[in-house]
Amino acid sequence: MDTELQLADPQVTADLRNFITRARAADDGAVRLQAVGSVLAAYVCILRPRILGEGTPTVLGLRTMPLASPAEVDATVQLSAVGDRLARMGSAETLLQVPPMTVRETWAGILPPRSGWEPAGRVPVQLLEQTAHRGIREVAAMLPQSPGAAVVHSARSGVWAQPMGGTAVPVPAGAAFAALSLGFLPGDGPDAGGAEAALFSNGRWLRLSTARGHVLTRLPAVL
Repeated sequence: MDTELQLADPQVTADLRNFITRARAADDGAVRLQAVGSVLAAYVCILRPRILGEGTPTVLGLRTMPLASPAEVDATVQLSAVGDRLARMGSAETLLQVPPMTVRETWAGILPPRSGWEPAGRVPVQLLEQTAHRGIREVAAMLPQSPGAAVVHSARSGVWAQPMGGTAVPVPAGAAFAALSLGFLPGDGPDAGGAEAALFSNGRWLRLSTARGHVLTRLPAVL
């Protein structure tokens, strides 16, 4: 197992730094880094059930990026540890040290399949943006002052587990939230007009893909 990753160029370093920063803002947990050959896959978790049997979907974000040198890495580490290392790297640096201390996360042990995905339609980016912003307002309206972690989780689960509507197959609204919060939607950029995300299914898994990244959703058994 390698202990360092040679990212392809400074732009890849900047992209990974931005991805980790956005993921920390949504849920400052862990990231699973998987490098196979010259490709790095970085998984983060945006939403997950807290207890077995809970009707909350598991929603993951995935960015893949090229490496300058082949590597073999599979480690789940704190987002903060990766973020700190990226913050210390200069603008032209590309060598990332993999944090030595790993963590255990239930979501990291159930990653989506790599093959077997079937097309399930396309979703307008505008619909994803509207769903995410509406859900953010709904969650904020449900929270009292100084809510505890359990209250926040209950409010988020109640909103983000609901199907967003307007799709060929039911997609939890949390997928739209993940796409927005991780920067996978074009927003007001030059590629925004009429943009769509591709939707795929594979058993209990759904995948929303844009040019900027992938949102992977594992539906709860009770949905």
